[in-house]
Amino acid sequence: MTPEEIVEFTEGLARISASGGGPKALAAHLAHASGGSVLLEDANWQHLAAAGTGAIPPSARGIVESGAPGHAQRVSAGNHDFGWVSIFGTNSAPDSELLLRLTAAAIGVEFARDASTTLRARRSSFWDSVLGHEFHDPGAARDEAAARGIALAPYYLAVALELEGTDDAQQAVDLNGLRALASDALKRPDADLGLIERGVTLFFFVPAGRAVDASNAKTAASLLPKGAAKRKPQLRITGGVGTVETLLALDSSARAAQTALAIGRRIYGSGRIAVYDELGAYRLLYEGADVERFRTFAAEALAPLRSYDEKHQTELERTLKLYFRVGQNVKTAAAELHVHRHTVFYRLRQIGEIASRSLESRHDQLTLRLAVAIDELHDAV
Repeated sequence: MTPEEIVEFTEGLARISASGGGPKALAAHLAHASGGSVLLEDANWQHLAAAGTGAIPPSARGIVESGAPGHAQRVSAGNHDFGWVSIFGTNSAPDSELLLRLTAAAIGVEFARDASTTLRARRSSFWDSVLGHEFHDPGAARDEAAARGIALAPYYLAVALELEGTDDAQQAVDLNGLRALASDALKRPDADLGLIERGVTLFFFVPAGRAVDASNAKTAASLLPKGAAKRKPQLRITGGVGTVETLLALDSSARAAQTALAIGRRIYGSGRIAVYDELGAYRLLYEGADVERFRTFAAEALAPLRSYDEKHQTELERTLKLYFRVGQNVKTAAAELHVHRHTVFYRLRQIGEIASRSLESRHDQLTLRLAVAIDELHDAV
């Protein structure tokens, strides 16, 4: 065969793989190009496919083990051996061996892809079972995970991701890219990363056995939009990060992640990753919280200031409430507190640092204002 014919043969293999033709079509392509007959067998010498019109022996095992007529090539990908592809009845040995090697490589990629898809599906069904509360105790979940080759962590953090600005024709390709990017960024060395797809949303379940793991996962998730933009500037990732939960309570984290995604899209726009625990008042308003949840929210939001005041004999909580009451007028607040206005500025900076909220942010300010309003209402009752 000429070099041009070999290139054309290779391009044919690529077209078959891209169109989803599979190993059988690849074997047929080899039979047609070589003029011989092709046999595809698995690692146990069981027939998988045959092509061509010539005679085909019961197995190519004789070629491999005793040098019987014909050519056989192992089908493999990475460290995995999937079987053998063999060719018979052709008089062009050098070209046949080359075409056989090219075809074996293409079939190996197909088998590896199928194996990966099957493994991903088996693992995905496990996470679906967890979210569906099909396991009634952790032991049963661990046993099922072990059977599917999944190493579990005691706690997980859900991350929900969606693509913005991609059309239907390109979506599947872009989702594959997002899946690979996020998997690489969120994976952990001590336990497996979980993944399921629900419509256009990818849910990743990040192992978070320690507080630092959850913190690292939030940081990695927040950087995903920038990482995606470097590869494909037209793509925008919107997402949400849920709460840290045990394996059997993972659905709570998934719901929180989806809530964070929805709230973040509304208040920040697309292209941002919102963290549920950092959304403050917005998550209460979005979820329609009851009175008790509002009271708990206020207590948690003001707790850092109260703890600091108690320990250091300061008046940060009082300063914050007065600052809001006088319309954020520092001069008036200073007069009522009988301190210099620079002292008020200093206290406001302290409040922001201790409460992990910025008084320059309208979103954080809403959270603190609502916490103060709920607390004062509660005190008045």
